[in-house]
Amino acid sequence: MQPYLHRVQYYETDKMGITHHSNYIRWMEEARVDFLDQIGWSFAKLESLGVASPVLAVRCSYQHPTRFSDWVKIAVTLKSYHGVRMTIGYRMEGPDGALVCEGETDHCFVNAAGQPLRLRRELPAFDAALTALLGAN
Repeated sequence: MQPYLHRVQYYETDKMGITHHSNYIRWMEEARVDFLDQIGWSFAKLESLGVASPVLAVRCSYQHPTRFSDWVKIAVTLKSYHGVRMTIGYRMEGPDGALVCEGETDHCFVNAAGQPLRLRRELPAFDAALTALLGAN
């Protein structure tokens, strides 16, 4: 997987000139969308199949600030997957390679009516792609 790169925008900073903490969670979503693109299961593709993956929980640990115009490299890993739920991990590094933030998001899979989906049965190709990623970690 290629890491996702995000450049800190001016509007993402606060009066102290550092990135406001809420933006790191937005960047996790950007990186997750890119991650799904890279494995061939884009948000658009999943939505066209009636699949959504709402966020159930977010964990975020801030280590070092970033500032306007910094490039942040976000490595995304699939930490766990159990057919109905998954946990994605994020490691964000600043321009000097220093750890700036680590986080995780928990997701489930639901259909258009909001009912849980068992991917193994209802979308086996996506299940296989996620299961293969676990074996690669």
